[in-house]
Amino acid sequence: MKIQAVFFDVGETIVDETREYGTWADWLGVPRHTFSAVFGAVIARGGDYRETFQHFRPGFDLHVERERRVEAGQPESFSEENLYEDARPCLAALREQGLLVGLAGNQTARAEKILRALGLPVDLIGTSDSWGVEKPSAAFFERIVQEAGCPAGAVLYVGDRLDNDVKPAQDSGVATALIRRGPWGYILDDPGAAERCLFRIDSLAELPELIRKHNEG
Repeated sequence: MKIQAVFFDVGETIVDETREYGTWADWLGVPRHTFSAVFGAVIARGGDYRETFQHFRPGFDLHVERERRVEAGQPESFSEENLYEDARPCLAALREQGLLVGLAGNQTARAEKILRALGLPVDLIGTSDSWGVEKPSAAFFERIVQEAGCPAGAVLYVGDRLDNDVKPAQDSGVATALIRRGPWGYILDDPGAAERCLFRIDSLAELPELIRKHNEG
């Protein structure tokens, strides 16, 4: 089936989160290297990344701490410089092919506002906060298909996580592309899900040509 719509995860697919995780280490008062090491260990065990905070501060409430950071004038944030260099050109190239292009990830309302302010070449932006559902729920990917307005098999979801992006998208009938970057892209291993990907890439720069060739059959 030809690809008609392409949706991208945000963190570690479009946005490099290195800076932001560093600021969380600073907020917790622990060395950035230590935070990164524990973060990786949590992922390697198959845990939720939010467990990382519990190792340093038991009972840590991420929602509450986000609000505290805002009050302290240190809100979670990212900007143009935190976009991966291949992100904007890839999005633009796909739109030039006449495809519907969107962003859809587990992001806060604040992050969604920032994404919109960046003026990215996309047709729509959806987040777990605005949709009221988050990955890996099947309802999240059903919402993507609804927004795409085409059959699930004509939608491509691009993400860095086999567990949160690729496998649940596949289970919903959505085609997938796995990009190997960020901690999840290197640590997680699910050969079955990886093999079922339509594309496996190391850079978003590869994607427009791969989709073009696929659609030309």
